[in-house]
Amino acid sequence: MPMTDPNHRQRRSWLAANGALFAAAAVALSAYAAHAAQGPTQTRLQTAALFAFGHGVALAALAPQSARPLARFALAMLCVGVLLFSGSLASNALAQWQTTLAPLGGCLLIAGWLLYAVDALRR
Repeated sequence: MPMTDPNHRQRRSWLAANGALFAAAAVALSAYAAHAAQGPTQTRLQTAALFAFGHGVALAALAPQSARPLARFALAMLCVGVLLFSGSLASNALAQWQTTLAPLGGCLLIAGWLLYAVDALRR
């Protein structure tokens, strides 16, 4: 498929848009953590915000340039990893849900970055 295929652009746009949403959510989580949370709840929210912001910025920056399927798959792993990791920590802090999905999210983040590195070396 040619790189100008609209489906490729749409997938990259979807990943970049999710990255921007993660960054926005991270700012809100950070503000909530700073002004309304204390103790372990504050720490969990700050950790969730840090991971969501960092990976959100990475997705927003890298997705538009990632035309290769392996890179897009790696970035999709980051997207799901943020949802599971940061989402699990934030839902624990805000609704006392279990953090059972956080380890899976963390593993996806690690694997996604390693896969992105493999793709970068293959270019």
